Amino acid sequence: RLVQHSLLRRFQNQALIDNLEHARQQAEGLNLELAREVEQRRRAERGLRQAHDQLEMRVAERTLELDETTHELSKSEARLSLALEASHLGLWDWNLVTDEVHHSNLEELFGLGQDQVRAVLTDLKPRLHPDDTGLLKRALVAHLKGDSEGYAVEYRFRHADGRWIWIEDRGRAVERDASGAVIRMIGTRRDISLRKRLQEQQQLAATVFEAASEGIVILDADYRFLSVNEAFTRVTGYRQDEVLEQSVTTLVSSREARRQYELIRQELENTSHWQGELIETRKNGELYPQWLRLDVVRDSRGAISHIVGFFADLSARREAEERLRYLSHYDELTGLANRTLFKERLHEAAQRVRQSGQSLALLHIDLDRFKLLNDSLGHEVADQLLRQMSRRLTQAIPEADTLARLSSDEFAVVLDNYGSLSSLARIASRLLAKLRTPMEVGGHELVISASLGISLMPDNAREISALISQANMAMQHAKHLGGNTFQFFTDNLQACTLERLQLENQLRKAIDEGQLEVHYQPKLCLADDSINAAEALVRWQHPRLGLVPPADFIGLAEETGLIGAIGEFVLREACRQAREWQRSGQADIRVSVNLSMHQLRQGNLTSLVRQVLDETELPARLLELELTESQLLDNVENVITTFHQLRTLGVKLSIDDFGTGYSSLSYLKRFPVDYVKIDQSFIRDLSVGSEDAAITRAIIAMAHSLELQVVAEGVETEAQLEYLKSQRCDEVQGYLISPAVTATAFAKLLEEQVAVL
Repeated sequence: RLVQHSLLRRFQNQALIDNLEHARQQAEGLNLELAREVEQRRRAERGLRQAHDQLEMRVAERTLELDETTHELSKSEARLSLALEASHLGLWDWNLVTDEVHHSNLEELFGLGQDQVRAVLTDLKPRLHPDDTGLLKRALVAHLKGDSEGYAVEYRFRHADGRWIWIEDRGRAVERDASGAVIRMIGTRRDISLRKRLQEQQQLAATVFEAASEGIVILDADYRFLSVNEAFTRVTGYRQDEVLEQSVTTLVSSREARRQYELIRQELENTSHWQGELIETRKNGELYPQWLRLDVVRDSRGAISHIVGFFADLSARREAEERLRYLSHYDELTGLANRTLFKERLHEAAQRVRQSGQSLALLHIDLDRFKLLNDSLGHEVADQLLRQMSRRLTQAIPEADTLARLSSDEFAVVLDNYGSLSSLARIASRLLAKLRTPMEVGGHELVISASLGISLMPDNAREISALISQANMAMQHAKHLGGNTFQFFTDNLQACTLERLQLENQLRKAIDEGQLEVHYQPKLCLADDSINAAEALVRWQHPRLGLVPPADFIGLAEETGLIGAIGEFVLREACRQAREWQRSGQADIRVSVNLSMHQLRQGNLTSLVRQVLDETELPARLLELELTESQLLDNVENVITTFHQLRTLGVKLSIDDFGTGYSSLSYLKRFPVDYVKIDQSFIRDLSVGSEDAAITRAIIAMAHSLELQVVAEGVETEAQLEYLKSQRCDEVQGYLISPAVTATAFAKLLEEQVAVL
């Protein structure tokens, strides 16, 4: 039975195979029959086109035979009428001698009646589009001259309802006179507006197709490429001739991609639409992310005829997203963690400290005088410096849990399990030494130090905000000590910081409420032992603390930017007072006012001085502006430019604390100054034969050789005064002459001087 059953199944299978083979043969037969029908249809279409062309010629030929016989004329007219009606042609017969024209289908073509069109030049020509008149004229003249076998042109014509329609006009000469000139033409006209619109739409679609930034592909029902645009080639690397008639699967290399395409195909058959992201391969083998959208086009029977695909290369978007993700956590310039990532990692480190009971150290680092370097050498050099500093930080503290750049020149280091305070101090010292090593940046050899503050968790703080604040306080204290050092946070430091903050607020209040005063220290002219000048010095008369020493608030004012307002106040008050002394007839007192780098950096110093002189009516020669030598050398070119502008106003200029700079002699001749003030450190130990005496003598000689006057400050003894006189010093000031006094007391000194004279 099993054998019989097996044989039976085999016979059945064989029968099925035969049936399938028979069905295949029938299908092939049907396909051949369909191919023959398609070919027959194509031949019929070609025949129809040929018949159409022959029809137009026949119309012309039939027209010539109208006079032959009446019987054939009526038969020809009947055939011609049927043909014209079927082809929507308008037949025209134009007598060029009389300009008379006979035209059929005028109503259908132009919306005009027969009585409205009798002549070409008077009835039809005025309705031509102005831009097409020249084209029509050239085509007509060429045919009349015999340069073309037929006359054919397309032009726009104004319909009776006012719209412009496109006309295809064809004709030929059918009669000439004895001289060969054309006297009669016949032809046809038809409305091709619809065809023109379709051509414009096709042209527009083709332009959009090629100009699209996204890749566009058109596939047939079997997913073979029919057309691709330029963007496809630009993204994939495949030219159009390389993919046409090829299946999409030929461009897919991996098995996973083939499986995914099968799923996409099923989705398209079910929903006629699919979109999503794929990882595709370019011609050179490079992988790239692709966003793809596929839409199915179906024929009238609902079968798939085409698939249209749009795709975009997501590589640039992915790179931008990665870049944005990187920039959200890392500093673009240095590659270190930024403030956001720093806080996240500090929070994680604090969690570990709370859970494990270990310690955490936060180091806050600020580069010394970085703003000055940035202003002097420019942002590009400053950026190179920051990159080198970040590399040095990374090399100096490899054991750091986190290295971050908090702002322009501020960095932070998080250390887990730092060991002991002594080991932490060694790390800080090693770090400062590494940062202080000379470096070559933008053609400049620079030595940049740093101020470092250290705070500990949980020893100093238990919350992250307090830890950051304490490390910043310690860093600020290190900076107040002169920089290039480190400081641990202590409770006393917090108290000092609070006191400093209170003092800053009180100083702001003092400026607003007029608590500041200007005192004047006389300058003695050694040529005639007369007081001819005074240095204006600011004093703070606190309502509760009394007279606050300048050393307690000038440095704070420079750090907070308040020095600008204080400097402007001193300048205005000194000029006003000098003008008042001049008006009272006491003397022409030259007042010298100290400048700060903050005022120079603001860029409006010259205009401010001009405004104050105009307001107070003080002659410019009675105002002297002083800038310390170290400030001069911080930004040489800017200072020189500003000094030239001030010199143009007539203001006197002076270099204060001369002799303390490291390269002052080489720069001195470049500054347009009038006075040089010898620093009091040389005057304090002045004695005949001492090193300070030699330096003072050399400074005076050098200044006089440059036609500058010399002022010695800090003169406190008669011996110092006599030595300076012997060296022909021009002016002196100090406690020997008088300390800084109020304007009233200074006026009394002037009165006493007048009485003595």
